[in-house]
Amino acid sequence: MKKTKSTAKMKHKHNESPLVASTEEARRATGVGATNGDRSGNKNNLFPDPEVPEKKPRRNFTAKYKLSILQEADSCTKSGELGELLRREGLYASNLRTWRRQKAQGILQAMKPKKRGRKAKKVNPLASEVARLEKEKRQLQQRLKKAELIIEAQKKISELMGITQDIDES
Repeated sequence: MKKTKSTAKMKHKHNESPLVASTEEARRATGVGATNGDRSGNKNNLFPDPEVPEKKPRRNFTAKYKLSILQEADSCTKSGELGELLRREGLYASNLRTWRRQKAQGILQAMKPKKRGRKAKKVNPLASEVARLEKEKRQLQQRLKKAELIIEAQKKISELMGITQDIDES
């Protein structure tokens, strides 16, 4: 008996389980064969890979970088140089428009790196005067309190001695 493709196929079908044999013949409309649902590294699974690819972090451009790219873009004179620059840097024309607008508004100069650490407190020019006046006020209040105690003691002594005082309190 001569083996042909059809008889080899038939013989192969009889040796395997009916589930595997049916999945070999089944084809989707997209041309991808159906699978039996195993996840053993087979790329033709019915279910998508549950691993979510990590989202790329958003790029942050420094003011120095933006200014250097704008300077480089302004120096492009030949046809296609600007497109080549944008492709090389992975940028869009909208980035250049935004950065030019920011440069015109002075925002890029304001974005220069700031000094790290605690900020120096602004010195109020009147702070030393205020401190001097507050100290003087405390001293005067202490002197007033002492004077009031002395006057109160004098009143009590004069009452004990029977001396009358004709002082008008105002």
